[in-house]
Amino acid sequence: MHIMDKEEEILLNSLKRVAPGTGLRTGIEYILQGKTGGLIVVGDSEEVLRLVNGGFYIGCNFSPAKFYELAKMDGAIILSSDAKRILYANTHLFPNPEIPTSETGTRHRTAERVAKQTNTLVISISQKRDVVTLYIGNIKYMLEEPRVVLSRANQALQTLEKFKQGLDHLTFNLTVRELEDIVTLFDVASVLQRSVIVQKTEKEVRKFVYELGTDGRLLGMQLEELMSNVVDDSIKIIKDYVHSDNKTEPSKIRESIVLLNTEALLDLNNIARILGYHVDGDLKEFSVRPRGYRVISEVRRLPDQVIDNLINKFGTLKNILDANIVELSEVSGIGKAKAKSLYDRLKKYAGYYLYSELYNNRRGVAQKISL
Repeated sequence: MHIMDKEEEILLNSLKRVAPGTGLRTGIEYILQGKTGGLIVVGDSEEVLRLVNGGFYIGCNFSPAKFYELAKMDGAIILSSDAKRILYANTHLFPNPEIPTSETGTRHRTAERVAKQTNTLVISISQKRDVVTLYIGNIKYMLEEPRVVLSRANQALQTLEKFKQGLDHLTFNLTVRELEDIVTLFDVASVLQRSVIVQKTEKEVRKFVYELGTDGRLLGMQLEELMSNVVDDSIKIIKDYVHSDNKTEPSKIRESIVLLNTEALLDLNNIARILGYHVDGDLKEFSVRPRGYRVISEVRRLPDQVIDNLINKFGTLKNILDANIVELSEVSGIGKAKAKSLYDRLKKYAGYYLYSELYNNRRGVAQKISL
């Protein structure tokens, strides 16, 4: 689930409607090539229709060719809310003239005022500058050529990949420290901080994906692959470490962290406080123990209720790791067969991570010696 404010959600939905591959975008491209300009309202609510005066009622199915031909006339074009029908052409729009606008041209001033008054998508296409501007409520967004958007999207994706590599490294280290039972609140807050940075960067890339439409399908697949499990892992980490006195849902806690502004996010104490901790000293000196939600979920697929039963019985990941097969089998919903499987997998899991950490440490020492 992606956290976004209302305006961001509205903009992304509007970008989808005019993305390459849609009929509306094809019609816009025809208008740009013909250099006729245009003013288009995508909505037929009563509030919109009250602003319409004169023109012609068309009432036909939308097609890019018809749309382009009608745009040759001076007035505005009114489309149905789903943009599947052309309702009116060559109309005049009379929004409230007292609505403030930052635009200077008549077409753009009208577009901005109509958008603010009706909260409807209004598209203004400049006749001279070949610029397409979207207005929705108080939002103003200028479309760019797909090749420019794709270039910026690839740069943003590279940034996201670097942040994701950093997150993977921190998560690996957290796992090792969990298995060694030496986790500090600093480790936890650092992982959650980087996870939120990754999620915020992903939102920027996703905007490009929506704007690119069919041209952004490959980018979208790369984005989905990069972001797989990022949100789920952050929620499991929160479940592992949230203070016992904090009864807020883990997903709500995650939302609170995501909504931190850039400056607040840089201070790890803010994340610790959202988790329910109030630490005066260094977070590196404050030890915490994981309950085990994230590691158990990675080791073996078990129903959520069974994992809850396991953690309610043992309390911490360390106690689960120290338990024998008989003790594990006593947990409701596990039984002897699942207990043996879980026991074996936990040992292999711990062995893999601890061996990998030892190998990386040795390699780092060898590299230093060779230098």
